[in-house]
Amino acid sequence: MAPGPVGADTDIRWKPCEEDPSAECGALSLPVDWGEPDGQRFDLQLARRRATDPDARVGSMVFGPGGPGDSGVNRIVGEGNIGRFSDRLRSRFDIVSFDPRGVGLSNPVRCSKELLDRRPSPVMRSRAEFDATASYNRELRADCRKNTEHGLFDHVDTLSMVKDLDAVRAALGEKSLTFHGSSYGTLLGEQYAEQYPERVRALVLEAVVDHSLGTRAFLSTQAATLQDSFDEFVAWCGRTESCALHGSDVRALWAELLDRAGRGELSYGGTAPTAFDLNVMVMKRLYGPEWTRLGKELRELGESTPPARQETQAGQVTKAAGQAGQAGQAGRAGQETALADNAFEVFCQDWRLPVRGYQGYEQELRRVARIAPDMKYPRALMSVSACLGAPEPGNPQHRLKVRGSGTVLLTNSVHDPASGYNWATRVAEQLGNSAVLHTYEGWGHGTYNSSPCVQDVVDAYLISLEVPPRGAGCPAVEPAGFMPG
Repeated sequence: MAPGPVGADTDIRWKPCEEDPSAECGALSLPVDWGEPDGQRFDLQLARRRATDPDARVGSMVFGPGGPGDSGVNRIVGEGNIGRFSDRLRSRFDIVSFDPRGVGLSNPVRCSKELLDRRPSPVMRSRAEFDATASYNRELRADCRKNTEHGLFDHVDTLSMVKDLDAVRAALGEKSLTFHGSSYGTLLGEQYAEQYPERVRALVLEAVVDHSLGTRAFLSTQAATLQDSFDEFVAWCGRTESCALHGSDVRALWAELLDRAGRGELSYGGTAPTAFDLNVMVMKRLYGPEWTRLGKELRELGESTPPARQETQAGQVTKAAGQAGQAGQAGRAGQETALADNAFEVFCQDWRLPVRGYQGYEQELRRVARIAPDMKYPRALMSVSACLGAPEPGNPQHRLKVRGSGTVLLTNSVHDPASGYNWATRVAEQLGNSAVLHTYEGWGHGTYNSSPCVQDVVDAYLISLEVPPRGAGCPAVEPAGFMPG
């Protein structure tokens, strides 16, 4: 068996999980900085369910959670969560997952909650707001670095997690890795194959992340795929009588909602959402997709009355930035600062997305609005604004170079609002003969739980290394609530 990286423990301390004794929870002691294997350490927290048919067991399959910020432990603990994996897969593998470093139970990046609650909107309309956001980011990084234990704050990039993953493989007693990564977890799988191609047994990348893009291409591809998913929702409403907006002009209503949000005239869940908030809400509903729910929510927003004097997040941006460096330093005398997790720092250590000052950012806002005239404020803007002024990342973007691995299976929805099909095709091209892209012709973020057809293909690959033919795919499964018009 190939040994793990120098500095890793060789044993996982397994025991029944407190909240769910039918699963096992464990910890693996790892270096904070793999460049200093004898330096500070932290515990990577894991969970496992044993194969339900031990006589047919293939080995351990490690699931890489998305986000960044998703908990892999929560995918295993609780029978409702383990439903992410088919009974067939569970019978043949020990299913193992983990909370990545800096996330969940694995030494999370922690910051002042009060400071996190003041995060400025990424929709900046002046140089003052741009400068204030950069100032806020500096204060937040200093605060998070101070409040994150064991000096882990500066070591939560995915390249560090690659060594964590190889340590997990070795501690599980596996000669080679069987891995299923979802969404942001695909970046971990991609970079593992780059670093340890000879240790890959099977690698599934579901809802693929392309880590080769600069600022302009990153925003363009994210805007285009979100607009595409919104277009699909509009088309569904047009042909489906059960849609709450059937027979109405959905795009006109949406434009009106954005305008009202900009004026602080909307009420949603007791708050006054900004236009950016609305875009994020819609994006989340497109993940499933939850089209029926989205139609009802947009109708209710259109019928809502302006909230009693409430200050929107956008209206707070300049004020919050003006307070930066004052409230955070003064604190509340005699009181302990409340802390909250901030897994987004992982992203800022994986990506370099610079802009040329406010003028450059404003140009990107205009360009995104041309690409996505409805979804003109995509969540991807936060990826750029929240990392403004960050140090050079330890794991910057580059084209993948994988040589000598087995065949990697990519699977992606054609209409994915977050990890677009445009990303999957680019990663497949970078991997070349090392990869096969299997296409789900439907909608939503992810494929494995959207289509029994896709699930069968993925399971056959993981269990028996059966690779589907190049160009193969599965037909769309209409989401619940679909009724032909």
